[in-house]
Amino acid sequence: MSGFVDGRVTAVRGRIGHGKSPDMNHNTPLSPRPLSHLAETHRQVLTAAQLRAHGVSAAETNEQCRAGGPWQQLLPGVFLLHPGPPTSEERLHAVLLYAARGPAPGTAPGVPAQPTARQPHRPVYADAMITGAAALTLHGFAAAPPLLSLEKIDVLVPRLRRLRSTGCVRIVRTADLPVPQSVTGLPVAPVPRALADAVACLDDAVTVQRLLTEAVRGGHCEPAAIVRELTDARLLHRPHVVDAVDSLLAEGRAIAEDRLYRMVERYGLPDPVWNVDLRLPGGPHLGGLDAYWPDHAVALELNTRAPRANDDAQWSEYARKREYLERLGITVVHITPRKLRDAPEQQATVVRTALMAAADRDPAVYVVVLPR
Repeated sequence: MSGFVDGRVTAVRGRIGHGKSPDMNHNTPLSPRPLSHLAETHRQVLTAAQLRAHGVSAAETNEQCRAGGPWQQLLPGVFLLHPGPPTSEERLHAVLLYAARGPAPGTAPGVPAQPTARQPHRPVYADAMITGAAALTLHGFAAAPPLLSLEKIDVLVPRLRRLRSTGCVRIVRTADLPVPQSVTGLPVAPVPRALADAVACLDDAVTVQRLLTEAVRGGHCEPAAIVRELTDARLLHRPHVVDAVDSLLAEGRAIAEDRLYRMVERYGLPDPVWNVDLRLPGGPHLGGLDAYWPDHAVALELNTRAPRANDDAQWSEYARKREYLERLGITVVHITPRKLRDAPEQQATVVRTALMAAADRDPAVYVVVLPR
């Protein structure tokens, strides 16, 4: 690949050196940066500024992109240095080159900022990342379409960037740019954000539900993170999205409950009573619990709440229940599905500590335990 590009550029430089371009002559020094290095990094996709930095004038670039010529313009200022259709990887690099912020100080114009010794994780494409359906495909979603089948590739950029959608690029703006994840060397939006941007373009309820379900079943993210992004994107007024979210939350709770059962068994905790309601004798209902150890007066509740419009009211209700139970002498352990997934041993230690501390506490008020 690099040999092909070097051959092209060598020929171009030769013609420039013989005076066919008014911009340069045989005494004009060429950039010492080898074009083969850029070709290996960005395949055969380069910007006009990159080509200028390596001795190729605008006139020569236009000549190479003539009808039937060896090059072609993919997007404004972005060129493919071979004939024929671009590969999916070349399309992705092209849209990122089009959308990425200008170069950092000390970088050649049009050349994406490279990692440095002081900033080894600095993104190559500043302030631009793949999102939407293309991002989900890169994340490995089976329900996402193949990259080459996508007419548009969504690119997430800061809201104030002066860019327009064109060709295969669809610009998506945000006031709060997330930290991208590197997938095959490309900056890609995290799954929750990519899902929200993909769902915004979908009217098919079945596809929406498949994508959301795969996100949870595949362990890509927790339901709460997805609902938060859908809420921020103002998508929860769409009936097919609401239905998919309801199924998603049920799916997420079932997965979290299964992880809880396995945590208790794996780390040798005493068996609790599962999914119960507590009541005072002859008194009011105290609330439902996912697990309860009556001999220790320790309750466990999975927080599978998802942020919605009434989130503050839900949280206030939860806080009131917890405070009331603790006044009755019942210790409440609060666990999120994410903690169960990422740190089950740590959560088992939290529960075990609460059980062991029961002997040092005053006896709890007697409560009636009923199946839920």
